[in-house]
Amino acid sequence: MPSAPLFRFGVIADPQYADLEPNLALNRYPANSLGKLREAIEEFNRHDLAFVVTLGDIIDREWKSFDAILPVYQALRHRKHFLLGNHDFAVAQEHLGTVPARVGMLSAYYDFSHFGYRFIALDGNEISVFAPPEGDPRRQEAKDMMRALENAGAINGQRWNGAISDVQYDWLAAKLWEAKASGEKVIILNHYPVFPENAHNALNSDRILALLAEHDHVVAYLNGHNHAGNFGVSAGTYFVNFKGMVDTADASAYAIVSVFEDRLEITGFGRETDRTLALR
Repeated sequence: MPSAPLFRFGVIADPQYADLEPNLALNRYPANSLGKLREAIEEFNRHDLAFVVTLGDIIDREWKSFDAILPVYQALRHRKHFLLGNHDFAVAQEHLGTVPARVGMLSAYYDFSHFGYRFIALDGNEISVFAPPEGDPRRQEAKDMMRALENAGAINGQRWNGAISDVQYDWLAAKLWEAKASGEKVIILNHYPVFPENAHNALNSDRILALLAEHDHVVAYLNGHNHAGNFGVSAGTYFVNFKGMVDTADASAYAIVSVFEDRLEITGFGRETDRTLALR
């Protein structure tokens, strides 16, 4: 009989709600996400979960979309954590600075501990051509990064990707050491993947990947953004890209992660994949 998990948590990626007609070319059905999210929350409420995290792209576009989707989360009986994605900033200019506050975030990046684990939630939109306001130097910084990637033949220099700043990078590095000193294992959360190589990876994915490789207590990196999903292992860390809830007319995608002493067990619902990830 397997031992009971230390704790479990729920994962949602890319509900991307908006009151829009389906995008048939991309097989995305943004208006259907309200129903899919309600069903996911009903399932989560049947389980004993420490929290539920949404890995960004809560909405597809338009500020008013938050007014429709955020109340759905009120039915969730568990603690909830949000990350932001590129689509969450597809709103009018005057709202760009208040997106984190709109979803109840005190900061766009943060960390929290639970049962011997440190969860580090990154803001992958910090340097981008969509999240900072017009005229902000971070927009130009993102363009420079995109151009450099393109010149290097990389495939991720795309306008829908973003990067963390030097300040956030230093914060991440400090948090990794802090967790190590506390004897905590680490799970990184971000909207953007960094591995395997993909057109959706963060603009500074190589830098993040190199930092994580220096730390053997980083168990997993969980993200959304690439709706097809993805998976890889690098330097002993599991990289799990959860599938987008917004995709397909009726099949949903979400997961419950059970954390055991010796493994992570991902139970996928709908299009999401089941995985057992042994811990080193």
